[in-house]
Amino acid sequence: MIDVLVVDDDFRVAEINAKYVGKVPGFRVSARAHSAAQALAAVERGSVDLVLLDHYLPDRTGLELVHRMREQGHGTDVIMITAASDVTTVQQAMRLGALHYLVKPFTFAALRTRLDSYAALRRTVDRVGGRGLTGQEQVDRIFSALRTSPAPSAPGLPSGHSEPTTDLICGVLHRADHPLSAHEVAARTGLSRSTAQRYLRHLEQAGRLRLSLRYGDTGRPEHRYAWVAP
Repeated sequence: MIDVLVVDDDFRVAEINAKYVGKVPGFRVSARAHSAAQALAAVERGSVDLVLLDHYLPDRTGLELVHRMREQGHGTDVIMITAASDVTTVQQAMRLGALHYLVKPFTFAALRTRLDSYAALRRTVDRVGGRGLTGQEQVDRIFSALRTSPAPSAPGLPSGHSEPTTDLICGVLHRADHPLSAHEVAARTGLSRSTAQRYLRHLEQAGRLRLSLRYGDTGRPEHRYAWVAP
C-alpha cells in the first residue's frame, strides 16, 4: 500500500480528497494536515510515501513546505493540488521536484489518473532497480511512467460502455511497458475482471489494442493486450 498524507487548510476539502484517495486501489490515507507545521510533523514521523499538497496554507505556502522538507533531507514524493495556476508557482513546483500538479477544481478521474501514474512510476523504479539495469532505455521507462495523458479512446462506444472507464483502461495500457492480461488490467483499475474483459475486447476489435496469446502449463492460452500507438 502507498501511504498518502493529505494536506489542505479546508477541512471539508481535505476530507473529500481523502475519500478520493481511499477509492483508488493500492492507496490509503495515513494522515491529514491543515497547516504546513502539521504536515511537516507528519512527514517527520515517517510512514508517508506521497503528499497531496495544497499551496495556500495558513502558516506558510506549500512550496515553502516542500523546500523545508528537502532541506531536512525528506525525499517524500509530492503532488500539488491547488487553485494556484500561475506560471511562477508551477515552475517553482517543478524545480522542487513535484511529480504532478493538479489545479482545483478537479474530478476524481483526474486525481486517479495521477495516482495511477505515480503507482506505475514506483513499480517501474522497483523493477528497474531490482534488476540493476542502467542505460537510456531504463531511464526512458522511468520518465514515461509519469505520463498522464491517455491516447484517445475508440469512438462509437457500444451500449453499456462509458467513456471514463474506457479512458481509464486506455491510460493503464498506454503506460504499461508490456502486454497486460484482463486480470492485470482489472487489478490496476479496480474494475471487475469481467468488466475489464468486455472493454478490452471492444478496444481490440476497434483496433486500439493488439491481442497476443501466451501459453502456460495448462495449455489454455492467456489473452494479453498491448496499446497500439495511433
